Amino acid sequence: MKNCIGKELTKIPMPVNFSEPLSMLQRLTEDYEYSDILDYAAQCKDSCEQLAYVAAFTVSSYSTTSNRTGKPFNPLLGETYECDRLSDLGWRAISEQVSHHPPMVAQYCEGRRWKCWQEFTMASKFRGKYLQVIPLGIAHLEFDSGNHYTWRKVTTTVHNIIVGTLWVDQHGDMDIINHTDASKCHLSYIPYSYFNRDDQRKVKGCVMDKDGKVTWIINGTWDNKIEIAPVISIEGTQDNPVYKTGPYNLAWERRSPPLGSEKYYNFTLLACQLNEPEDGVAPTDSRNRPDQRLMEEGLWDEANNTKITLEEKQRAARRLRESSAEKVTSGGKPYPPYEPVWFRKETDTYTGNIAHVYKGGYWECKEKQDWSACPNIF
Repeated sequence: MKNCIGKELTKIPMPVNFSEPLSMLQRLTEDYEYSDILDYAAQCKDSCEQLAYVAAFTVSSYSTTSNRTGKPFNPLLGETYECDRLSDLGWRAISEQVSHHPPMVAQYCEGRRWKCWQEFTMASKFRGKYLQVIPLGIAHLEFDSGNHYTWRKVTTTVHNIIVGTLWVDQHGDMDIINHTDASKCHLSYIPYSYFNRDDQRKVKGCVMDKDGKVTWIINGTWDNKIEIAPVISIEGTQDNPVYKTGPYNLAWERRSPPLGSEKYYNFTLLACQLNEPEDGVAPTDSRNRPDQRLMEEGLWDEANNTKITLEEKQRAARRLRESSAEKVTSGGKPYPPYEPVWFRKETDTYTGNIAHVYKGGYWECKEKQDWSACPNIF
């Protein structure tokens, strides 16, 4: 571990003993555990009120991290994960590992009156005492009404990596922008402090309309609940305003974990369901990943050996792409990159960045059970 200090997390070979039996694709799907907030927000007529509920939804995705210290499996290039919960939860999602260096996940989720997509990549550094993960991708949310929101996740720090009990903190600022009417929500995740007498894991923020006028106040903690209140009047000075609010409404509250969850990685009920074997999914689906399945069944040595085999197979496939490209290109040009199956690169209309966008076809291929486009990765 001493030799790994200062390195990028993705370049450190980790045995499965540090992991939980879920891939990063599945872990990102947990963002929609509290999708009912989005269903409610879709009914809001006032866009600033809707934005306050969207803010509560973005906070809810951190609730499971307060006591989850297992590392998810790094997906193999081309690995996918589908989660079809239309019948009970009202949404379905498809994710794909679209790049290996840097590691990048593209995800698309559709609900009844909203759709959400994101490209997740990160910078990470191991500093000995702690590990820091800085998300770089942007998340999008669009309602049937036309309101379109974007945000970027805050920094996650895992403390006591070498000595002591592992614990997780979220900190930093998040701006959620409504590109339709220029309203904005600013959230501050207050870092943990031994000298802070207030609640730890605190999140506070406000919603501003297009003119910068504060219309809603947001308060709570990222591991428990978020409350929102409308601003009725503003007193004080411009530099030090005092906001008088109406009654606070509960926008999100964390559900109690299942009994005995500390015995199985502190998983929520949804997390426990994510790796359930399912017929008809793509051959590249995380449920079919053998090392992850062996680890879940408690076969640690077999899981570690299989992980090494899978990673070598991935490296061999890359070498093959490089050598085949050298035959058709001259002058040492770069070899063609891996082409994702379900996503394609496009210029993001809202941010101007190049991003992976779902190109469709997954659920149609599943219906026909035509997986001919999927690579052989397991």
